[in-house]
Amino acid sequence: MYNRIILIGYLTREPELRYTPNGTPITNLRIAVNTKYKQGDEIKDDVLFIDVVVIGKQAEVCDRYLCKGKQILVEGKLQLKKWESDGQKKSKYEVIAQNIKFIGKKEEQENSTSTHDESEEEPF
Repeated sequence: MYNRIILIGYLTREPELRYTPNGTPITNLRIAVNTKYKQGDEIKDDVLFIDVVVIGKQAEVCDRYLCKGKQILVEGKLQLKKWESDGQKKSKYEVIAQNIKFIGKKEEQENSTSTHDESEEEPF
């Protein structure tokens, strides 16, 4: 079996960093992925909102350098998350990121890193 997904989208909220009890960093992201298609003479826009989980050092980098509205490329695997809430079984798909690339306009990237100390490590 092969489970690999590649998405390009915009962050819809600020990254949420947390740590597991053993100290592993985990950042939760949500991205909006737009798809345009033609239906008759009309061009329609379909938007998917996708949860992304980033684990390890890359999670800390994402938390530090990303913010709402930034465009990213996510490579990872699709996973079904199941839980129970108020006696009802719930589930959702999320992407477990294996690689995150910061993309977008050059000036956007420069502006996002210009507030950090220049001696600090650059993302990826």
